[in-house]
Amino acid sequence: MNNKIKKIQKIGFQWPMENPFIFCAHHKDAYPKGNEVQGIDSELLIGREIGNDFSGKDGFSMYHGKVVPGFPVHPHRGFETVTIVLNGFVDHFDSKGSYGRYGNGDVQWLTTGAGCQHTEMFPLINKDKENPVELFQIWLNLPSKNKFVEADYKMLWAEDIPVIEFKNEKGSKTNIRLITGKLEGREGLEPNKNSWAADKNNNVGIYLVKMEAEASMILPAVSETLIRNLYFYQGEGKLIIEGQSFEASTRIKLSGKEEISIINGDKEAYFIVLEGEPINEPVVQYGPFVMNTKEEIYQAFRDYQETQFGGWPYDREDPVNKRTSGRFAHYADGREEKRYEESSKS
Repeated sequence: MNNKIKKIQKIGFQWPMENPFIFCAHHKDAYPKGNEVQGIDSELLIGREIGNDFSGKDGFSMYHGKVVPGFPVHPHRGFETVTIVLNGFVDHFDSKGSYGRYGNGDVQWLTTGAGCQHTEMFPLINKDKENPVELFQIWLNLPSKNKFVEADYKMLWAEDIPVIEFKNEKGSKTNIRLITGKLEGREGLEPNKNSWAADKNNNVGIYLVKMEAEASMILPAVSETLIRNLYFYQGEGKLIIEGQSFEASTRIKLSGKEEISIINGDKEAYFIVLEGEPINEPVVQYGPFVMNTKEEIYQAFRDYQETQFGGWPYDREDPVNKRTSGRFAHYADGREEKRYEESSKS
């Protein structure tokens, strides 16, 4: 290793994270055709631990879903989720009364703050063809002053997310989806107002990168204290970072105070960069709660037991929207955003 490469580590389903990030999971599932309730027929579920299926059997997992795959109602407090959907759809419902459907490049930014319950179900909207789903869920910590803000969420719609494309002298293209942060003179969309990423001084960046064979790029120097990690999650070839060669399924921790040269090998490569200034506070996590002290974790459990973080206003733990609802967001204050094409007419 040189002084620009700080650490190398293999990655799997859940990726090792560093402050200010807490967690990241990469879901990639080859779901079959959907049934009448946008779920999976029971004969295809034989041999799975339904309700807790992370098996990857036949190319997909049900996770905590029983008919529709995904994550039925569960609580959070003290951090944010950033859900990047590359393929397929996610249906969101929460205890504040918000709900919606997003996918195919959309990003949901959810500040859980003082607490909320929500769902992330993967509706299989296509009855006449398969329903592949690929997404990343990233957890970004909140500073102590914002851990008890009101829960809030917003959509970063695919059509609005800045995309940076450039070719090198060989004509090979690099494509960067700028989820948040600043790169190549462009800025990402605004996150939620109480996010650590909302303050530009915190240098939070989430960059989703696709490189053609022999493409190249440079990550700029940012600051002495920046925490920067590159996750090379997909590719059959090699990625060459500062002269060192890496295979896919690798995390590379990089210097944040120096430029980083990245050159791709002879096959397409896909990676995410997560970077930001650390939140210099204690972090205590237990399951769905991320706080500063053990006492705050105990209090989170007590508050959830007593209040259910506002209760659950729906008639099921795994609600889904109508098959033809399209991509939309309905917010607790009554606002609604629509992307007018339908998700499916099958």
